[in-house]
Amino acid sequence: MARFDKIQVLQKMSSTRIVPVFYSGDAEIARQVVKACYEGGIRAFEFTNRGDFAHEVFAECVRFAAAECPDMAMGAGSIVDAPTAALYIQLGATFIVGPMLNPEIARVCNRRLVPYCPGCGTVSEVSQAQELGCDLTKVFPGDVYGPKFVKALMAPCPWSKVMVTGGVSPDRDNLSSWFGAGAFCVGMGSKLFPNDVIAKGDWQYITERCREVLSYAR
Repeated sequence: MARFDKIQVLQKMSSTRIVPVFYSGDAEIARQVVKACYEGGIRAFEFTNRGDFAHEVFAECVRFAAAECPDMAMGAGSIVDAPTAALYIQLGATFIVGPMLNPEIARVCNRRLVPYCPGCGTVSEVSQAQELGCDLTKVFPGDVYGPKFVKALMAPCPWSKVMVTGGVSPDRDNLSSWFGAGAFCVGMGSKLFPNDVIAKGDWQYITERCREVLSYAR
């Protein structure tokens, strides 16, 4: 069962505006990244379902976060079907993110009051997701659509809450462009976690980078 309800999760995303997006098949690496982000001020973390037995790594991260990062909302990303969403919710996911919109996932998540953030590429898709109960929708890939798309969407639909993922950089100008356009929050992956940093296990770098990025978001 999710440790945080829908309102609490959205509040965490709203307060930090940054959601790290990360995957590793190594549970120890994943735990260390979660801890480093938490110490840097992150309070919502998306672990992506990208490899074999990813759900087992996620389960270990959820248990670890409950003990070591008590205010961290752990979510699952790259979810494309309802059975996988149900699996991750059973393992403690407090939110579900997908690259596209699947109404069946919305039904599973709504039943448990778990936020579902589907990937949308048109105003019509965003509207359909909202009709299905998705408080937060994802513009993905962000670098394809750009801040102009978000700004254009917000003009006729100012109530929309949009998370942008893909093409988001941990620098002031890039973040300013997305938040200036009206983004609710952004998801940030490889540019926040360089391969060489992960390989060296430089967790302090990640902590400091998160603090820096959060200062830009504020």
